[in-house]
Amino acid sequence: MAANKLANVLFVVNPVSGDIEKGTVNETIEAFCLSNQINFGFFETTGENDLQNLKTILKKESYQAVFAVGGDGTSHLVGSALIHSSTPMGIIPMGSGNGLSKDVGIPQTLDDALGILLHYQVKAIDTLSVNNEICVHLTDLGFNALVVKKFSEGEKRGAASYALIAMQEYLTYEPKLYTIETDNGNFKGPAFMVTITNANAFGSNATINPSGIIDDGKFEICIIEPFPKASGLQILYRLYNDSIEASDYSRLISCRRAVINNTEQDVSQVDGEPMDLGEQVTIKLLPKSLLLLLPKPMSVSEE
Repeated sequence: MAANKLANVLFVVNPVSGDIEKGTVNETIEAFCLSNQINFGFFETTGENDLQNLKTILKKESYQAVFAVGGDGTSHLVGSALIHSSTPMGIIPMGSGNGLSKDVGIPQTLDDALGILLHYQVKAIDTLSVNNEICVHLTDLGFNALVVKKFSEGEKRGAASYALIAMQEYLTYEPKLYTIETDNGNFKGPAFMVTITNANAFGSNATINPSGIIDDGKFEICIIEPFPKASGLQILYRLYNDSIEASDYSRLISCRRAVINNTEQDVSQVDGEPMDLGEQVTIKLLPKSLLLLLPKPMSVSEE
C-alpha cells in the first residue's frame, strides 16, 4: 500500500462523454475503492447548473481530491470548481479526446489511471481566464472550434465521428479576420484558426503547441494562417509530427495576457465546450492556480 494513498475522493462523472459505458466505469471505480479502503462519492453531471451544484457539494464535505471522469469538458468543470483551492484535481480519461490528461502524462486506461489514487504527486499548473471563464487546457476560435461545435450537436461520440466532421467542414471552411494584441507582440489578419493554450496537443493528438509548458508562467497563441487547400495534408502532417511551428503558415505568440478582437464573431470553444465568447476575447494567465494529481514515479524499493 502506497504511503500517500488518497483516503476520501469524489468522482465527477460525465455519463455522455466518449463512447464508453459509464455504468461499467462506475462499477470498476467502486470496486477499486472498496478493495483499497478508500472512501468515495459520485457526482453525475446533467448539463444543468453542474458547476454550482458541484461547488455546493464541495462546501458541505471535504474531499482529499476530486477526479474528473470524462473528457476535457469534465476536466473544465472540475477545474473551475477547484481553481485557487488547496484541493487537487485528478483525471480518469473517459472522453473522446482527453487532451489535458495526455499532455500531463496521465495513463489513458481506466485501471492505470486509478493507480494514481494509490501513488501520486501533486503539480501546480497554470490555467487561463478567458472572458472570466476558466480554461484548464485549450481555447480556440475558427476551424477546430467549429468542428467541436458540430461534434457536440451530433449523437455519435468517439474520435472517428470527430474526424469525419473535420473532413466535411474542411472542404467549405473560410478563414476569418482577427486582431490580436498581447504583451509580447500583435497580429492582424485572416486566420484558419487561433488556438490559446499553455499545453501542447488537441485530444486528437495533433500538436498545435509543441514547445508549450503547462507551468512556465506564460501561454501561447497559435495561429494557422490561410493556406491553399492543396497544403492541407502538409499542415496535417506537421500537426501530427510535432513540427507545426516550422510551417510557413504558422505563427506563435508567447505571452501572459492578450485581447483578441473576433470581429466576425467566429465560433469558439473552451476545453472542448462550445461557448460564445463574443466580439472581444480577453485572456489572462493564472499562474500555478490549479493543483493536479499526476502519477508518481516509483522508486526501486517500491517496484
